[in-house]
Amino acid sequence: PLSFGLNCALGATQLRPYIAELARIADTHVSAHPNAGLPNEFGEYDETPETMAATLREFAESGFLNIVGGCCGTTPTHIRAIVKAVQDLPPRPIPAIEPPCRLAGLEPLNIGPDSLFINVGERTNVTGSAVFKRLIKAGDYNAALDVARQQVENGAQIIDINM
Repeated sequence: PLSFGLNCALGATQLRPYIAELARIADTHVSAHPNAGLPNEFGEYDETPETMAATLREFAESGFLNIVGGCCGTTPTHIRAIVKAVQDLPPRPIPAIEPPCRLAGLEPLNIGPDSLFINVGERTNVTGSAVFKRLIKAGDYNAALDVARQQVENGAQIIDINM
């Protein structure tokens, strides 16, 4: 892909952790187009051009960005301030990233050479768990789902589901 990026829904400050993670894992250009803060009770955006530009400069100084702009609430004054804030900084170099094992559920999970330990919940396996097998055979899928949920609540990062 040409670029991965995030825009809208959040102001620059709130967008930062997501852009930082994207910059860490993306082997392509990264873009950020935040709102001018979060909307106030009247649906208006109160973040000043100077504040937004300073925050986005920090993104660029941290090496997160190749493309930058704005979304809801940004004005031409905001865009000029952003340009002025980042124009002397180099774009993020595109890293050569070895693709790790990337898994996703409610939270992303990257497994790589630096992963010391991964907890695998194995109680959702009809071969290894008589209780789970009985629940599946009985069609009691809600109780079977509870078995999986309990494993996650007890620290499992991956669930081994074997039917």
